[in-house]
Amino acid sequence: MKSPDRLLIVDDVPDNLFLVSTILEEEGYEIITSSNGQEALKEIEAQPPDLILLDVMMPVMDGYEVTRRVRAMKDLPFVPILLITAYDRANAVKGLDLGADEFIRKPIEADELLARVRSLLRLKHSIAERDRIDRQRQDFVSRLTHDLRTPLVAADRMLGLLQDGVLGEISPQISEALTIMGRSNRNLLEMVNKLLDVYRYESGSKTINLQPLNLKELLEQVVQELNPIAISKNLELTADLRLVSDDCAQIKGDRLELLRVFNNLIGNALKFTEAGRIQVSLKSDISEVVIAIADTGAGIPAEEQPFLFHRFRQGNHQKQGSGLGLYLSHYIINAHSGKILVQSPNPDSLQGSTFFVHLPTIKP
Repeated sequence: MKSPDRLLIVDDVPDNLFLVSTILEEEGYEIITSSNGQEALKEIEAQPPDLILLDVMMPVMDGYEVTRRVRAMKDLPFVPILLITAYDRANAVKGLDLGADEFIRKPIEADELLARVRSLLRLKHSIAERDRIDRQRQDFVSRLTHDLRTPLVAADRMLGLLQDGVLGEISPQISEALTIMGRSNRNLLEMVNKLLDVYRYESGSKTINLQPLNLKELLEQVVQELNPIAISKNLELTADLRLVSDDCAQIKGDRLELLRVFNNLIGNALKFTEAGRIQVSLKSDISEVVIAIADTGAGIPAEEQPFLFHRFRQGNHQKQGSGLGLYLSHYIINAHSGKILVQSPNPDSLQGSTFFVHLPTIKP
């Protein structure tokens, strides 16, 4: 059977403690009491209750300070706080601003107290269920890492050995088949890696290594690596980076993560442009640098633009993709305290799309 909910009642007046405890014990709750805020904080740290009923006016440490300290406990699971006050609404508002979830005025009526306790416990249990689902999702990611990524990496290496003839000579037909299999395997491995990073960003477990770096050098590297794709499609890929000095292009960022963002944005521009050019430009002011990737592709319909950075959302185009690239890019840029925006006129205008990435510069 499910154990009863544990309620911590904090009040420096013994009669008030007895009254509230009696009402709640009759409903089957497990009751813990404390006569001051300092004792209550020790109890909360030792064994968090399911709900805290907290008197506002107490000596040494009042209910406001207890609320503030409880909400500052980063490792504490969510515990609702019900303030008990004999004062006016302004005092209750102060407590709510500090992190309390509800308040009740003295003198306490049993029916009102029970209703508010039940409401806050429903909130507690719904959040606990959400956290449980999040933990299950993280477990799924861990299994995904082991069960999908590891064999994909092994298959990629084995296909490479076969193509290199390490295990014996192969015919041109088999070589072509292995090339197709290797490409498909790498695409799947890339999708798995991308999905893993999405979950890491969403769960807050992804760490980025912020180091000083020169955006001009990074963008030049991406353009140079992607230029063969542009040549194969008879597109012009250019980078106009001359207007910004090296000093103004200095930011703090994770080089690998930003390479992923710009490879995705410029790669998308190449994918969705059939004729014309893709231009990468860089501008800077005192507080930020702005990178613009403009193409002459078909453009993005207005109705699709609000969902562009949602996961698994793809437009009505016929191009293949995971629907995760822009979603992940959005997370990465946010982690750098920046923002990513898109501007695309009516697709019939043939003006293409422009993606803007705003990143803060290093303060002098």
